Amino acid sequence: MTNILRISAAGALLSLSALVPAHAGDVAAGKAVYDRINCASCHGADAKTSIDPSYPQLAGQHADYLAHALKAYRRGQANAAPSANIRKNAIMGAFAVQLSDKDIEDVAAYLASLPGGLAVRR
Repeated sequence: MTNILRISAAGALLSLSALVPAHAGDVAAGKAVYDRINCASCHGADAKTSIDPSYPQLAGQHADYLAHALKAYRRGQANAAPSANIRKNAIMGAFAVQLSDKDIEDVAAYLASLPGGLAVRR
């Protein structure tokens, strides 16, 4: 194999590896976290029928966005510096501090796996 073909093959493999999440969460474990923390009390058993219309629909949301948001709530509850990308909400912060990084990845994977009404509008 020539060097050009080897380099091309290596580049193709690297670009494909970017499509696979490095730390994909466990959907079943995420359901257990959702139930244990009682997220349904606000966001609904289906994660899209919230008790208050101002609460976000979680079902079908992007896993990376959900994980980022939960970690930001956790940092906010820990009184991290505002430059640390925090979210301040007493209720969400109190729940988020109970979650490990693994819990967050799992619950994000679970919520992303659910059918939801979130869509890109054209």
